[in-house]
Amino acid sequence: MNTPGFDVPEMSPLEVKQRLDNDQPLVLVDVREPHEYAIADLAEYGPSRVPVGELLGRMEELDPDDNLVIYCRSGSRSAWAVQQLMAAGYEKVFNLEGGILKWRQDVDPSLAAY
Repeated sequence: MNTPGFDVPEMSPLEVKQRLDNDQPLVLVDVREPHEYAIADLAEYGPSRVPVGELLGRMEELDPDDNLVIYCRSGSRSAWAVQQLMAAGYEKVFNLEGGILKWRQDVDPSLAAY
């Protein structure tokens, strides 16, 4: 799913959690489908919700000046989204390494697996 020629910058779940805990500005962007965040969610961090299929038409909702951390279930859809945002000129955009599955593994095991 990755586009050749694009390296995708990533942040680990532990790094994201540490930055959030230290009030370092990050904007989480959930590119999963609504039925997915009904199962496991990071709602306490106030994520923007832009399903990956709607991303190209909704990019203007995301501020290019923000540090954006894009996530999905495992990291592949969000990696594609990061590539699209980078191609559109976004410079401070990161993929959540391993998606919500790795977040569950490394940060919050109480999240439901799916």
